Amino acid sequence: MPQTPTSHSEKRDYIRMRIDTEASLLHEGQVIAAMCLDLSSSGMQVQAPQRFQVGDHLEVRIESDHPALKGLHASTEVVWIADQPGGAQKLGLRILAMH
Repeated sequence: MPQTPTSHSEKRDYIRMRIDTEASLLHEGQVIAAMCLDLSSSGMQVQAPQRFQVGDHLEVRIESDHPALKGLHASTEVVWIADQPGGAQKLGLRILAMH
């Protein structure tokens, strides 16, 4: 399903928190170590060492080292991709559900 372009001002309506933390991506039964660069209430930016496509569904897990804080587990969809050197990609992920 095509996404309608989001204007720059609309993108900035969401508060983004830069977190630079390790994340695990689950895709088609495979677990991929990645880095979550930033997070908002509706999505996240992740750097992954392998290639994905717009529309791919990924489960994202970010563990918490703090005993009082639960980690993050979300179902997401890839909405944009930026290729990086060495075959890595930065991914824009839309959060579909939090678990």
